[in-house]
Amino acid sequence: MCFLFEEELKGYYKRSGIPHYDYDKVYQFITFRLHDSIPQKVIDDKRNELAFIKDSEDKDSDKYEKLQQFLHRYEDNGYGQCYLKNPKVYEIVENALKFFDKVRYDLIEMIIMPNHVHVLIRPYEGQHLHDIIQSWKSYTAKKANLILNRTGEFWMKDYFDRFIRNEDHYYKVINYIKNNDKKKDR
Repeated sequence: MCFLFEEELKGYYKRSGIPHYDYDKVYQFITFRLHDSIPQKVIDDKRNELAFIKDSEDKDSDKYEKLQQFLHRYEDNGYGQCYLKNPKVYEIVENALKFFDKVRYDLIEMIIMPNHVHVLIRPYEGQHLHDIIQSWKSYTAKKANLILNRTGEFWMKDYFDRFIRNEDHYYKVINYIKNNDKKKDR
Protein backbone atom coordinates (compact mmCIF):
# COMPACT_ATOMS: atom_id res chain seq x y z
CA MET A 1 0.00 0.00 0.00
CA CYS A 2 1.17 3.51 -0.76
CA PHE A 3 0.64 6.09 1.97
CA LEU A 4 2.12 9.56 2.23
CA PHE A 5 3.16 11.59 5.20
CA GLU A 6 2.27 15.28 5.54
CA GLU A 7 5.79 16.39 4.60
CA GLU A 8 5.53 14.54 1.28
CA LEU A 9 2.49 16.45 0.02
CA LYS A 10 3.19 17.52 -3.55
CA GLY A 11 -0.23 17.58 -5.18
CA TYR A 12 -2.00 20.01 -2.84
CA TYR A 13 -3.98 22.79 -4.55
CA LYS A 14 -7.15 24.83 -4.27
CA ARG A 15 -9.97 24.98 -6.77
CA SER A 16 -13.02 27.14 -6.16
CA GLY A 17 -11.43 27.98 -2.81
CA ILE A 18 -11.68 24.36 -1.64
CA PRO A 19 -8.48 22.44 -0.85
CA HIS A 20 -7.77 19.25 -2.81
CA TYR A 21 -4.96 16.78 -2.96
CA ASP A 22 -4.15 15.18 -6.31
CA TYR A 23 -1.21 12.84 -6.51
CA ASP A 24 -1.23 9.57 -8.40
CA LYS A 25 -0.70 6.21 -6.74
CA VAL A 26 -2.17 7.43 -3.43
CA TYR A 27 -5.45 6.05 -2.08
CA GLN A 28 -8.20 8.67 -2.16
CA PHE A 29 -11.57 8.77 -0.41
CA ILE A 30 -14.00 10.78 -2.52
CA THR A 31 -17.54 12.00 -1.94
CA PHE A 32 -19.57 13.79 -4.56
CA ARG A 33 -23.16 14.89 -4.11
CA LEU A 34 -26.25 15.68 -6.13
CA HIS A 35 -26.76 19.41 -6.61
CA ASP A 36 -29.66 19.52 -4.14
CA SER A 37 -28.36 17.09 -1.51
CA ILE A 38 -27.59 19.82 1.01
CA PRO A 39 -29.91 22.83 1.26
CA GLN A 40 -28.46 26.21 0.37
CA LYS A 41 -29.39 27.51 3.83
CA VAL A 42 -27.11 24.91 5.45
CA ILE A 43 -24.30 25.84 3.08
CA ASP A 44 -24.85 29.54 3.82
CA ASP A 45 -24.87 28.86 7.57
CA LYS A 46 -21.54 27.05 7.27
CA ARG A 47 -19.96 29.71 5.04
CA ASN A 48 -17.90 31.19 7.91
CA GLU A 49 -16.44 27.80 8.75
CA LEU A 50 -15.67 27.19 5.09
CA ALA A 51 -13.99 30.60 4.86
CA PHE A 52 -11.80 29.73 7.83
CA ILE A 53 -10.74 26.49 6.16
CA LYS A 54 -10.12 28.18 2.82
CA ASP A 55 -8.03 30.91 4.46
CA SER A 56 -6.07 28.58 6.71
CA GLU A 57 -5.16 26.15 3.93
CA ASP A 58 -5.37 23.52 6.64
CA LYS A 59 -7.44 20.78 5.08
CA ASP A 60 -6.63 18.49 7.98
CA SER A 61 -7.81 20.84 10.69
CA ASP A 62 -10.26 19.60 13.30
CA LYS A 63 -12.70 22.23 12.09
CA TYR A 64 -12.56 20.90 8.52
CA GLU A 65 -13.02 17.33 9.74
CA LYS A 66 -16.03 18.30 11.88
CA LEU A 67 -17.58 20.18 8.98
CA GLN A 68 -17.19 17.16 6.70
CA GLN A 69 -18.72 14.89 9.36
CA PHE A 70 -21.65 17.28 9.67
CA LEU A 71 -22.20 17.29 5.91
CA HIS A 72 -21.94 13.50 5.72
CA ARG A 73 -24.56 13.13 8.45
CA TYR A 74 -26.79 15.66 6.74
CA GLU A 75 -26.64 14.02 3.31
CA ASP A 76 -27.39 10.62 4.86
CA ASN A 77 -30.80 12.01 5.83
CA GLY A 78 -31.75 11.89 2.14
CA TYR A 79 -32.33 15.56 1.38
CA GLY A 80 -33.21 16.58 -2.18
CA GLN A 81 -34.68 14.69 -5.11
CA CYS A 82 -32.48 11.61 -4.50
CA TYR A 83 -32.21 10.81 -8.20
CA LEU A 84 -29.79 7.98 -7.48
CA LYS A 85 -32.70 5.92 -6.13
CA ASN A 86 -33.84 5.52 -9.73
CA PRO A 87 -32.48 2.09 -10.79
CA LYS A 88 -31.52 3.35 -14.27
CA VAL A 89 -29.63 6.35 -12.88
CA TYR A 90 -28.01 4.15 -10.25
CA GLU A 91 -26.81 1.76 -12.95
CA ILE A 92 -25.33 4.60 -15.02
CA VAL A 93 -23.33 5.86 -12.04
CA GLU A 94 -22.24 2.35 -11.02
CA ASN A 95 -21.09 1.50 -14.56
CA ALA A 96 -19.22 4.81 -14.86
CA LEU A 97 -17.32 4.17 -11.62
CA LYS A 98 -16.38 0.66 -12.75
CA PHE A 99 -15.58 1.55 -16.38
CA PHE A 100 -11.94 2.61 -15.88
CA ASP A 101 -11.23 0.28 -12.95
CA LYS A 102 -7.85 -1.37 -13.63
CA VAL A 103 -7.26 1.13 -16.47
CA ARG A 104 -6.96 4.56 -14.79
CA TYR A 105 -7.35 3.55 -11.14
CA ASP A 106 -8.04 0.69 -8.77
CA LEU A 107 -11.59 0.89 -7.50
CA ILE A 108 -11.30 -0.33 -3.91
CA GLU A 109 -14.78 0.35 -2.54
CA MET A 110 -17.87 2.35 -3.47
CA ILE A 111 -21.42 3.03 -2.39
CA ILE A 112 -24.07 4.91 -4.30
CA MET A 113 -26.50 6.50 -1.88
CA PRO A 114 -29.78 8.20 -2.89
CA ASN A 115 -28.18 11.67 -3.08
CA HIS A 116 -24.40 11.14 -2.98
CA VAL A 117 -21.57 8.74 -3.79
CA HIS A 118 -18.61 7.55 -1.72
CA VAL A 119 -15.62 6.01 -3.51
CA LEU A 120 -12.19 4.78 -2.48
CA ILE A 121 -9.74 4.58 -5.39
CA ARG A 122 -6.03 4.54 -6.09
CA PRO A 123 -5.29 6.49 -9.30
CA TYR A 124 -2.60 5.09 -11.55
CA GLU A 125 0.54 6.99 -12.40
CA GLY A 126 -0.22 10.01 -14.57
CA GLN A 127 -3.95 9.94 -13.78
CA HIS A 128 -5.28 13.06 -12.07
CA LEU A 129 -8.04 12.84 -9.51
CA HIS A 130 -9.83 15.91 -10.84
CA ASP A 131 -9.94 14.42 -14.37
CA ILE A 132 -11.26 11.09 -13.11
CA ILE A 133 -14.03 12.70 -11.08
CA GLN A 134 -14.88 15.16 -13.84
CA SER A 135 -15.32 12.30 -16.31
CA TRP A 136 -17.62 10.45 -13.87
CA LYS A 137 -19.72 13.52 -13.15
CA SER A 138 -19.94 14.82 -16.71
CA TYR A 139 -20.89 11.49 -18.27
CA THR A 140 -23.38 10.49 -15.58
CA ALA A 141 -25.04 13.94 -15.43
CA LYS A 142 -25.75 13.91 -19.17
CA LYS A 143 -27.11 10.35 -19.13
CA ALA A 144 -29.13 10.80 -15.94
CA ASN A 145 -30.71 14.05 -17.12
CA LEU A 146 -31.84 12.25 -20.30
CA ILE A 147 -33.40 9.42 -18.31
CA LEU A 148 -35.06 11.82 -15.88
CA ASN A 149 -36.22 14.09 -18.71
CA ARG A 150 -34.67 17.11 -17.06
CA THR A 151 -31.99 19.71 -17.72
CA GLY A 152 -29.66 21.68 -15.54
CA GLU A 153 -27.27 20.98 -12.76
CA PHE A 154 -27.10 17.37 -11.61
CA TRP A 155 -24.04 17.18 -9.31
CA MET A 156 -22.67 19.81 -6.92
CA LYS A 157 -19.80 21.62 -8.60
CA ASP A 158 -17.11 20.42 -6.25
CA TYR A 159 -16.37 17.25 -4.32
CA PHE A 160 -14.71 16.14 -1.10
CA ASP A 161 -11.44 14.23 -1.32
CA ARG A 162 -9.14 12.99 1.39
CA PHE A 163 -5.99 11.01 0.81
CA ILE A 164 -5.47 7.95 2.97
CA ARG A 165 -2.79 8.54 5.60
CA ASN A 166 -2.07 5.00 6.82
CA GLU A 167 -3.41 1.46 7.02
CA ASP A 168 -5.73 2.26 9.93
CA HIS A 169 -7.25 5.16 8.01
CA TYR A 170 -7.62 2.90 4.93
CA TYR A 171 -9.70 0.34 6.83
CA LYS A 172 -11.76 3.01 8.61
CA VAL A 173 -12.74 4.44 5.22
CA ILE A 174 -13.64 1.00 3.86
CA ASN A 175 -15.82 0.36 6.93
CA TYR A 176 -17.41 3.80 6.62
CA ILE A 177 -18.34 3.11 2.99
CA LYS A 178 -19.66 -0.38 3.75
CA ASN A 179 -21.69 0.88 6.74
CA ASN A 180 -23.33 3.53 4.56
CA ASP A 181 -25.10 0.66 2.81
CA LYS A 182 -27.20 0.25 5.95
CA LYS A 183 -28.44 3.85 5.59
CA LYS A 184 -29.32 3.48 1.91
CA ASP A 185 -33.05 2.80 2.19
CA ARG A 186 -33.95 5.53 4.69
